[in-house]
Amino acid sequence: MSTLNVSVWRGQEAGHYQSFEVPRLASQTVLDVVTYIQRALDPTLAYRYACRVGMRGSCAMTVNGRARWTCRTHVDKVVEGGRLEIAPLANLPVVRDLATDMSGFFDKWARARGQFEGAATRKDDFARVSPASRERLLADAAIECIGCGVCYSSCDVVSWNPDYLGPAALNRAWTLVNDVRDTGNRARLKAVAGDAGCHACHTHMSCTERCPKQISPTASIAGLKRMAMAAAIKGEI
Repeated sequence: MSTLNVSVWRGQEAGHYQSFEVPRLASQTVLDVVTYIQRALDPTLAYRYACRVGMRGSCAMTVNGRARWTCRTHVDKVVEGGRLEIAPLANLPVVRDLATDMSGFFDKWARARGQFEGAATRKDDFARVSPASRERLLADAAIECIGCGVCYSSCDVVSWNPDYLGPAALNRAWTLVNDVRDTGNRARLKAVAGDAGCHACHTHMSCTERCPKQISPTASIAGLKRMAMAAAIKGEI
């Protein structure tokens, strides 16, 4: 049986890589490799995962220098000379080993006012939004984000400017400003139009290229730029 030489990040920010020999198997995913190490070689290895089938995104890690969902990443597609390097997501504090602290990531969702704000009550009839309406089509293109952090980890601007809201939070804001039921758009546009908001994006496209859900946060951010500019010209923000 052939083996993989796997280098895994251990510790916190000032940690180190530890090498493991792992049996190489058919149809093996990177998450399979990490799980084997934790269950068979070193039970102290810390990492995070949930569904194992590409629905939750909590297994995201940096594999050979690129943020990926490890449950959907087959070893055969990323191995380099029989070697794998697995590290925690970039741009996030390391809790331990491969597990990162996502608190700041979700705090930025809140700063971008990423929560729905409606005026209807339970006594009102259901809102009816045509699936063919322009606003609904714009929201649909970005609504499938599950907050895995791959785009955030891949964003150069986040690495330069830790205050930058990041592609996931801004993508969420874009879905809400296109929701005709939402009543918080003025405050939301004001929140995303600051120095750390949509205008800080350099359009490097890393978030779009690496999104496992094929969403384009770059397009969402460009839409926010146009909408924020229009609101500023009208004196609304």
